[in-house]
Amino acid sequence: MASARHTESPFGALAGEPRHRTAFSSGAGSLIQKVTLQNTNPVAGSASSDVAAAVPTVAGLAFTDLGLSAVLLKALANEGYVNPTPIQQKAIPEVLAGRDLLGCAQTGTGKTAAFALPMIERLVASNLQRDARRPRALVLSPTRELAAQIAESFATYGRGTPLKYAVIFGGVGQGPQISMLSRGLDVLVATPGRLLDLMNQGAAFLDKVEILVLDEADRMLDMGFLPDVKRILSKLPKQRQTLFFSATMPSDIERLSREILVNPVRVDVAPVSSTAERIEQSVYMVEASDKRRVLEKVLRDPAMERAIVFTRTKHGANRLVKELERGEIVSEAIHGNKSQGARQRALDNFRSGKLKVLIATDIAARGIDVDGISHVVNYDLPNIPESYVHRIGRTARAGRDGIAISLCSREERTYLRDIERLTRAPIRKLDTPEPSAEDLRPRRPEAEARPSSDRGPRFQSRGPNDRGPRPNNGPRPNNGPRPNNGPRPDNRGPRPDNGAPRTDAAPRRFDDRAAPRAPQSAPSRFDGDRGPANRRFDDRSAPRPFQSRPQGAPNAQPQRDNRPAPRPAATPELYIRRPR
Repeated sequence: MASARHTESPFGALAGEPRHRTAFSSGAGSLIQKVTLQNTNPVAGSASSDVAAAVPTVAGLAFTDLGLSAVLLKALANEGYVNPTPIQQKAIPEVLAGRDLLGCAQTGTGKTAAFALPMIERLVASNLQRDARRPRALVLSPTRELAAQIAESFATYGRGTPLKYAVIFGGVGQGPQISMLSRGLDVLVATPGRLLDLMNQGAAFLDKVEILVLDEADRMLDMGFLPDVKRILSKLPKQRQTLFFSATMPSDIERLSREILVNPVRVDVAPVSSTAERIEQSVYMVEASDKRRVLEKVLRDPAMERAIVFTRTKHGANRLVKELERGEIVSEAIHGNKSQGARQRALDNFRSGKLKVLIATDIAARGIDVDGISHVVNYDLPNIPESYVHRIGRTARAGRDGIAISLCSREERTYLRDIERLTRAPIRKLDTPEPSAEDLRPRRPEAEARPSSDRGPRFQSRGPNDRGPRPNNGPRPNNGPRPNNGPRPDNRGPRPDNGAPRTDAAPRRFDDRAAPRAPQSAPSRFDGDRGPANRRFDDRSAPRPFQSRPQGAPNAQPQRDNRPAPRPAATPELYIRRPR
């Protein structure tokens, strides 16, 4: 049950008919809105939706029959879209009517167009003025890649409209994002974390949002975004249209929908948590040590055009890239520890065909639409059964066929049973292939897996005046030995005699410790001279006798003078400079 909203939506007049509400009075006399939802078990059962009975799926139905404008029909024709998918047939008329919607459909069925097309139609029809930092529609997405793809879909479908779109997510600088918000937006696609950061900085306000979309709502809850989503919902106006779209529908999502949706329409185009019929599913029962060998055999299949390999951990994805590289299979990894630039480059290479194997974690299992994926390989089975549905949904898109292969070790058989229970269909078991001669040949060592670069050391920097390596002009010419002209003459003359006695003793070396010290004629001022006594600090051989004197008797010893003796005047030295 959801609380009543006493104001009528302005969107009801767009479709020409009011929103029908079923209300009843409680004991306190308040008006409470009744939410018409099917109580569907997300695992064991399914039920037909409200819209399925009112708007049945019609074979051969075209987009022109859904009430879209000529501008949108032209954009769809340019993209080659003629007939809507079942989720689009059922959701577009209800969203155009201004109703809240709870949509559940398997991946690859066109959920993005199911809410993007009617949203563009309604925003253009309302023709309200956009304000700075206040978007008119908000789409929340759990991952950066999915957010970028949704924004690209809005730009494609609304190419001929005056609407402005933008996408914001973390991992990149927020300066350009703040600038786009300050110029005013119609549709904002965002991830919850970065949106909250900008809201706390005063760069975004949500008090004028007319339409809210939560795409992949169950994944958003699994990733721990529920507190962030609730904080965002508290900043939204009460009068709005809310749309929920997801491939799976656990009980937590239905419970949350009862809190924020008003009289929603439930749209189910397939059994909850079902897989596409065009996907050929199979599993290899292998040991964990044989997974890499079986994976390489699958990837070397000539029928493999483009494949996504899913691992459970980020470290496992990086390790698998290195192991495949030693087997001469080029691949790249995409996961949460990669920067946004590296993730986008890997996806671009995969889309363009430069890269045939992409190693990914579950971050890429939601909403990444890449054409021509022939194989999906579960190198590690997911511990969440719903993630298996999203993983294999990357293939067999747009009516094509696909192959999903899983590698199940002894420790993962429990996960396999949970997946079969969820999909209500057994997965075909395959025998583990025997190792071939190609598998038994020695692999390249890890140091030689990546080709060496000729660009020099990794951290070598080139300054602004560095003109490259110095040219090699050959060996330096040898002009023969240098002529020996004898010892250099000494023209300084004899040193004058200042009266000091000269000693003809050999000079003492630094390491000559056996040579005796020359006796000193007089005590040095630094050797503990104490005047007449001439007693050194270390002279303890002759202690002084103790003499007592009566109290008050004068001191018989004379006062000691501790000042050093005056040094004799030295004769100035005379140097004669002679020309050489």
